[in-house]
Amino acid sequence: VQLQASGGGLVQAGDSLRLSCAASGHTFRNFHGGWFRQAPGKEREFVAAISRSGYGDSTRYADSVKGRFTISRDNAKNTVYLQMNSLKPEDTAVYYCASTQILWAYADNMRHYTNWGQGTQVTVSS
Repeated sequence: VQLQASGGGLVQAGDSLRLSCAASGHTFRNFHGGWFRQAPGKEREFVAAISRSGYGDSTRYADSVKGRFTISRDNAKNTVYLQMNSLKPEDTAVYYCASTQILWAYADNMRHYTNWGQGTQVTVSS
């Protein structure tokens, strides 16, 4: 199983970015997909998750990104996306995608994710 995250970059506050997480070795629709981030000197934190097919493509977001970020999945491309709008300097971090088949109730807990991508840097300047 391999997850390949991409789409990070350097943007200004208020700009948008779309992160992609392409999976190989497993079918993403059978897994919950999650995005986490880690800023310098801070612990990795939950950003967003989307449920596997069969759970109605439910989504969940951290309070800090609600209304600005949108997680989605393209089953044909076996890819999960994170659309990030109205970016703020505090969104600066390395963003990681992950997948799991744990119960949806635990989808915001990184300890339950079994597959991880390599991370992509997002830097938002003020």
